[in-house]
Amino acid sequence: MLTDVLLRVLLIVQQLLQENKHGSKRDIYYMHPSVFSDQSVVDQAINDICILLQCSRHNLNVVSVGNGLVMGWLRFLEAGRKFDCMNCPSNVHLIPVHVDEVKDIVSVAKYILVVEKESVFQRLANDRFCNANRCIVITGRGYPDIPTRRFLRLLLEKLALPVYCLVDCDPYGFDILTTYCFGSMQMAYDAKFLRVPEIRWLGAFPSDFEKYGLPQQCLLPLTPEDKRRTETMLLRCYLQREVPQWRLELESMLLRGVKFEIEALTAHSLSFLSEQYIPSKILDRKRRKFPTCLLNFSSLIYISPNSRPMSCEMFAPKTSSMSRFSGFSPAGSFQSK
Repeated sequence: MLTDVLLRVLLIVQQLLQENKHGSKRDIYYMHPSVFSDQSVVDQAINDICILLQCSRHNLNVVSVGNGLVMGWLRFLEAGRKFDCMNCPSNVHLIPVHVDEVKDIVSVAKYILVVEKESVFQRLANDRFCNANRCIVITGRGYPDIPTRRFLRLLLEKLALPVYCLVDCDPYGFDILTTYCFGSMQMAYDAKFLRVPEIRWLGAFPSDFEKYGLPQQCLLPLTPEDKRRTETMLLRCYLQREVPQWRLELESMLLRGVKFEIEALTAHSLSFLSEQYIPSKILDRKRRKFPTCLLNFSSLIYISPNSRPMSCEMFAPKTSSMSRFSGFSPAGSFQSK
């Protein structure tokens, strides 16, 4: 059955490449729904093919539906179309799906800011944050999809700018931060095109609650699921080895037993986030270079939730994900679209 699935997906990929067309994973599923039975079967087959052929998904002409947004001091071409964000830096654009066709990137930005949520992104757009601060702002609208992560990686390679990340002070926000930084097990074969180890965590930190005098009503108790997720993330050995400061913040969140959203900062004023919080955080990072997550990916050891260490050779996979990686994620509930 598994062999039949792989062969059928390979035939579809061959057709896409021969006809120079692109298709989504959903397209592939509906070509043989009775054989594939579920979308997850197709997803797993595509991952296995990428590992076996040692290639990226975009090399198979299998694309994701774009979900990310970008604005700021940036201009580029994608498949002959011109994206000029610099004429009006606060105008919002969709991140291109075909990132491999992005060319002629031009920017006068001083840094790149990645924000977790669209609501925060829109707050910055409404405040014309990019006009006042020469930067590029990106959001994956939650867990980032592949085009968003590839686009961010491409900008970093071409522009060599500092990259900052702003997420909620909760386990999900931290998980999204580590997705950008370390990548995910499901996409381990594509890690070098997706991960951004240079990213710097800008906030929100547990200590920001007292530092910025937020009202007590802004705090939410950690749920049992939040606590379980946090405890699992603390078992990731690379946090202690590569970014111990990040791990300390995560421990602090668990010890306090509370969380809060970035939007809680609007308790001071609607534009407090864009006018005071982010500029002060970036100025602070410039004064003291905050460690980035520079990780030796060739020998990562993952500590599973049951505390049994296992060598996952995360970013140098040599076998099929069905035999080694199925259902296994070192970064909690990473999601790739």
